[in-house]
Amino acid sequence: MKGNEIKGHCAMFTANFMWGLISPVAKYIFAASLISPMLLVEMRVVAAAMLFWITSLFVKHEHVQHGDMLKLFFASLLGVVFNQGVFTVGVSLTSPIDASVITTSTPIFTMIIAAIYLKEPITSKKLLGVFIGAIGALLLISSNGSTSDASHDASIWGDLLCILAELCFASYFVFFKSLIGRYSPITLMKWMFTYSAVCIIPFTYTDIEVFNWNSFDTNLVLAVAFTVVCATYLCYLLVPVGQKHLRPTVASMYCYVQPIVASGIVAVYWGTSSFNLLKVTAIILVFVGVFLVTTSKSRADMEAAGQQV
Repeated sequence: MKGNEIKGHCAMFTANFMWGLISPVAKYIFAASLISPMLLVEMRVVAAAMLFWITSLFVKHEHVQHGDMLKLFFASLLGVVFNQGVFTVGVSLTSPIDASVITTSTPIFTMIIAAIYLKEPITSKKLLGVFIGAIGALLLISSNGSTSDASHDASIWGDLLCILAELCFASYFVFFKSLIGRYSPITLMKWMFTYSAVCIIPFTYTDIEVFNWNSFDTNLVLAVAFTVVCATYLCYLLVPVGQKHLRPTVASMYCYVQPIVASGIVAVYWGTSSFNLLKVTAIILVFVGVFLVTTSKSRADMEAAGQQV
């Protein structure tokens, strides 16, 4: 495995590990009944945009072509506005476990879209890897059993919104792979989050007006800070690294890390289960799936070998 590929794998694992904490953390934030889902999205987007602009002052300036500026606008819709906004609202309507289950659909969506748009082959090895990973993730989540009423307030609308968010993110992985490779992560995210902030602020103006900023306690501040700095700013710095060095389906396979983390946090928080052989087996299946997809042949590999795609 090349050094750049290792960098891509490390970036996607770290980003998805932190994203795995989002469902439980967001549920904790919403439980306080102080922050609405859309207000949390605005906090993430606006604060991250500011952080990316501040960071850009300390790195070499990159000129973005006018045509790419338009592409970055649409990338921001799929990768940030619809993904974050729709998913956060969905999490508020369903349970952390359900939301984490739905993240397992991202590699499947990505594989199908990449096959149609990039003409990437759906090999038997890739297909096997995607479904072995999904089985492992679902097995891990189901092994936690009943968690309490707090974790079973699932809603079909919340589930559908989470599915839509994953479909948007899978589309972002595929449609903008070539664009991601042309610029640094800071330049990309500086403009994507700026566009996203402009799109989201009009829909959250009322929430800002009525919000009582003095109502924050220490735990809530820490939860929001984690959501903004770690699960938004840092994750969106890392994802372009993975997109640049990995195929879309390989990069999306790391979504299976999210339910491992989320279900583990839920199990610990509600004290519903312990680490056992079933969980070990489930985690092994997830990473076997990632390995199979990583080592499956890409379109470039097949063309180089003279095989028909």
